[in-house]
Amino acid sequence: MPSNLPETAHQPARQSDERTPVLSATNISKQFGHVTALSDVSLDVAPGEVLALMGDNGAGKSTLVKILSGVFAPDRGDLRVRGRRVHFTAPSDARAAGIETVYQDLALADDLSASANLFLGREHHKRGLLGRLGVLDVKRMQREAKEHLDSLGARVPDHRAPVRMFSGGQRQSVAIARAGIWARELIIMDEPTAALGLVQTEQVAQLIKRTRDRGIAVIVISHSVPFVFDVADRIVVLRLGATAATLSPTEATHDDIVAAITGASVTDASATTGEHR
Repeated sequence: MPSNLPETAHQPARQSDERTPVLSATNISKQFGHVTALSDVSLDVAPGEVLALMGDNGAGKSTLVKILSGVFAPDRGDLRVRGRRVHFTAPSDARAAGIETVYQDLALADDLSASANLFLGREHHKRGLLGRLGVLDVKRMQREAKEHLDSLGARVPDHRAPVRMFSGGQRQSVAIARAGIWARELIIMDEPTAALGLVQTEQVAQLIKRTRDRGIAVIVISHSVPFVFDVADRIVVLRLGATAATLSPTEATHDDIVAAITGASVTDASATTGEHR
């Protein structure tokens, strides 16, 4: 990352921290009334790892992500960031711990530029009296935003243009870049390729890989098996609020994923999808 990017932006993990999981979730459980959303779910995410989270609707993916990002507190279980126990009571707590989340709706301000969106809520102010009066340092934010977008290979037509003029893939690129400029440890992405075409999906895949290569861990929620096989280092499948399987994309097949999601045997999954090992 260029040296003049914000000091709060991600810096590569120190060598001594390489074996410590960025995030550890142990025996996470969550109940809503009589409905058990999660039951003793555990996972670790290593520095610079892309972990895919898969499962059918109602499997518990969204609840787990909301716990990891500070929206919900777990009823039971333990969360640790770099080995330090944390208790998130709000999304701001997760962000303070270095965890950023890209939700499906992207949460972009359509009338603001890509540069302004990258610094939304974390704006740079002019130095001295002007800064104390609330005057923004627009040129600095534009310069740093362009450097960050370029470093990730994010393809946007003009970082000074309103994001409402961008395509779906370009808007997704801005949202990922915004998370990447502030995340120190982990980015969580909820269905980052939903409603995108093949070319835009490939652009998002490349952004995720470049983010991983910078040492930031990524959790990706996706229903797309080909996309997950392309970007993930590990796959965790949830079913009925519990961990159904942890799989390697280099060893698992499409049928293995379907079987873990549905609870069917691999043979049954193969018969259903028409694929064979």
